[in-house]
Amino acid sequence: MELTLSAELETIAAKGLYRSRRVINSPQGVHLQIDGQKILNFCSNDYLGLANHPSVVQAFKSAVDDYGVGSGSAHLICGHSYAHHALEEELAAFTGRDRALLFSTGYMANLGVLSALVGKGDSIFEDRLNHASLLDGGLQSGAKFKRYAHANAEHLDTQLQKASNRKLIVTDGVFSMDGDFAPLNTLSNTARTHDAWLMVDDAHGLGVIGAKGGGLLDYYGLKQDDVPVLMGTLGKGLGTFGAFIAGSDVLIETLIQKARTYIYTTALPAAVAEATRASLKIVISDNWRRDKLNNLSVRFRSGAEQLGLQLLPSLSPIQPIIIGDSQQAVDISNDLLSAGFLISAIRPPTVSQGSARLRVTLSAMHEEQQVDQLLEALETAIKKHTAN
Repeated sequence: MELTLSAELETIAAKGLYRSRRVINSPQGVHLQIDGQKILNFCSNDYLGLANHPSVVQAFKSAVDDYGVGSGSAHLICGHSYAHHALEEELAAFTGRDRALLFSTGYMANLGVLSALVGKGDSIFEDRLNHASLLDGGLQSGAKFKRYAHANAEHLDTQLQKASNRKLIVTDGVFSMDGDFAPLNTLSNTARTHDAWLMVDDAHGLGVIGAKGGGLLDYYGLKQDDVPVLMGTLGKGLGTFGAFIAGSDVLIETLIQKARTYIYTTALPAAVAEATRASLKIVISDNWRRDKLNNLSVRFRSGAEQLGLQLLPSLSPIQPIIIGDSQQAVDISNDLLSAGFLISAIRPPTVSQGSARLRVTLSAMHEEQQVDQLLEALETAIKKHTAN
């Protein structure tokens, strides 16, 4: 077994696909401390800069005094605190839905909701570029599993015509590796035509996209009847940890009874719930964070296009630069780290073969000067490794 695993690891490394971890010695933020070096961070999902916000940190510390560190049990035994319950009610109000239900992670939320809603004899339809947790949840559900071409409602329509029983359409809202938006208006209309439900994973849109930070549904002006199942995470735009499903009272009660990843896992700490309540207030009140984030994204795209970098069409703070070759992407990422910039190289199987990329993500805590410095470093590193 050891020899077989070693050979597999060598093959992964030879293809430029080996993954490794860096140890961070500082709080999350625009600046990180890695191996004694101060680094400018351009790969975090902490889009609004709330992971180390003083009010959020203080809410967490105060809640530890009130609730302790651990939640002690699952929600359905003795782990469901007032903090959890209050956060669920506030998330429901924020997203304009009847109720919300907390999960420990986004991955667990997606696995739980898909297996609870569809099963053998039903059909599930997923965008080809959906997050791994959605794909895994769809396969695990036991339903007939179909993938439609990325953001292609016509292809989806063709597949739905052949389906019977329960039908569930599942899509990311903001696609995490490309930064583009799902065409939710069209998908919602398609779902209605075929008497199907639509589920949106808005992990990268919640708090960030939309005039009020309500995510991609806020951006499109869609309501609960248009998108019956909404998944949101708390560890990105909201800066803390965990996830939730929001929808009708019937949906939430169904998940409480049937979602195994809710029933059989320990509740996230109440202190995290209280920290999230504090961050949610900031998300709602601080429109300037979204405005600044948008301005920084426009500035980055303008500069990158002037340099001739290959960008993808993205209105989000996710701004991928296509490199193509996996080893080149790694080499450029390493050079950028040496120059003081942290940007992850994203390679297969996370993205398709031949589309390895640098995934640049912006934060409301970045400054224009830092974006300009990044563009200069990118120009130098990419020219070095892609020159013929």
